[in-house]
Amino acid sequence: MKINVFLIIGSILFLTSCSARLTSSIQKTYAPLDYKEEVRVFNLGEETPPNAEKLGTVKVGDSGFSTNCNYAVVIDKAKTEARKVGGNALKITEYKLPDVMSTCHRITADVLKVDDIENYMAIAKTADIDSALIGADYAIINVYRPSGQGALVNYDLYLGDSVICRVTNNFCESIKIYKSGLNTLWARTETKAEIPINVEFGKTYYVLCGLKMGVAVGRPSIEMVDNTTGKAGFNAIQQKKDKKNK
Repeated sequence: MKINVFLIIGSILFLTSCSARLTSSIQKTYAPLDYKEEVRVFNLGEETPPNAEKLGTVKVGDSGFSTNCNYAVVIDKAKTEARKVGGNALKITEYKLPDVMSTCHRITADVLKVDDIENYMAIAKTADIDSALIGADYAIINVYRPSGQGALVNYDLYLGDSVICRVTNNFCESIKIYKSGLNTLWARTETKAEIPINVEFGKTYYVLCGLKMGVAVGRPSIEMVDNTTGKAGFNAIQQKKDKKNK
């Protein structure tokens, strides 16, 4: 029986250490929100409603042993903390992609309470439509590669037979694509990596690139990510570049 207890406690401690670490500094609280209620996320570069009330700040990142800490997990953990204090929105103020220092996505966010947030989001969604893409004869592929291993190894990213960009370390670029239909995104260093993509005019796609361990120079990695995750990662690199160029 004692052995079983120790195993259970050890398993709990192991799972806890593998999860992302959260710290918070809360100055004001309201009644907690139901777990089913949505918490809206305002990414880097997005404006918050003028009536937003800041309740505090949360940080989610690496515990030193974290393994389960992709962007979705980190955001969900911050949302859970926001609900506890009555917050219905998060404003990302800092976002760090996985790099040589950590395999985790790391965020700092303000916890906000916004009155009539559904109405605000409906108006913002309408205003946020890119009119340039309505009826456009092209799509946009946003390619980004955060800092990480193999920083000196660059490679060309192909769409079918055409090179669309040169992927370097800490890189982001928006590319207009004038050929619709099913195609392949691929790159090659010591090995080839490829993923299918169905290009539809008027749509925006996000492609996360990187480099995995290989025998000599490493292997390219290419991944299609959802627009929420992609926009956050792309904007984080773009913001860093904008600050550097000032």
